[in-house]
Amino acid sequence: MKFSITYPLIAHPYHPDFLQKENILRFARTAEAAGFDALGFTDHPAPSQRWLEGGGHDTLDPFAALAFCAAVTERIRLMPHIVVLPYRNPFVVAKAIATVDVLSGGRFTLGAGAGYLRSEYSALGVDFAERNALFDEAIEVLRGIWSTDDFRYEGRHFAAQGQTANPKPVQKPHPPIWIGGNSRLARQRVARYAQGWMPFPAPAALARTTKTPALETHADLARYLDELWILLDEAGRDRADIDIHFHNDHGGAPGHSDFEPGTWLAGLGALSDLGVTWCGTGVPGDDFQRAIEAVEQFGEAVISKIRT
Repeated sequence: MKFSITYPLIAHPYHPDFLQKENILRFARTAEAAGFDALGFTDHPAPSQRWLEGGGHDTLDPFAALAFCAAVTERIRLMPHIVVLPYRNPFVVAKAIATVDVLSGGRFTLGAGAGYLRSEYSALGVDFAERNALFDEAIEVLRGIWSTDDFRYEGRHFAAQGQTANPKPVQKPHPPIWIGGNSRLARQRVARYAQGWMPFPAPAALARTTKTPALETHADLARYLDELWILLDEAGRDRADIDIHFHNDHGGAPGHSDFEPGTWLAGLGALSDLGVTWCGTGVPGDDFQRAIEAVEQFGEAVISKIRT
């Protein structure tokens, strides 16, 4: 089992301490020292005020933030959670990812999804109705430009007539691509071309908001995984080559009074039995020192127990 953590810029308005240079660097170093295997930032370049006031959160640009963290870490992977691929021209995304991968020595994992915020799509000038077609198109471009010179591709809104983008990523054939989302389409994409699946816990109310299938229990996850295993078998792919990333809802959350490491570890064992290979967690975003202490607490109470 491996562990990821998302930088706790998770509120609106954001707490200013979480945007201090020294604090971001300290968080990255602390997460690596605690044993975390990946560090993530979220992706919302132009959220609406309505979404922010309805429970959304402010963000940093994930590519810039992860490059910043790459400079002060050596081992931890750099994994946005998640990039909404249709928001940007795929050649621009490919260049950003290749840059971070090269400068980090090959530590980038692309967590990607199609997104759900119509207002953000509108602000960015992208047709929400085209998001799935644009997502699949982006994946084809990323894989192509990362591996091919004189790359040609006729897109919906662009024409690549012989492009070459260097430097190419360190990781071959390309950085791992993990698909975010709970839908059957997400699982079909995993079976077709990805190296990982990143579903997210979605109680019924959240599922309605994000227009995604609900995922509330281990039984829900098991049902979706059973479908994924079948899709992988049909595609002739080895299940062992696919990472599954999920969050543990047992034992509370680090940094909170209800956090109980023994119960958390038991829940982790149940997820492992289902086939989960990566577990994500978060820490409080209301106080920076509290967040650091939670990272250290999790490293000592959970990660160290798994790896001893």
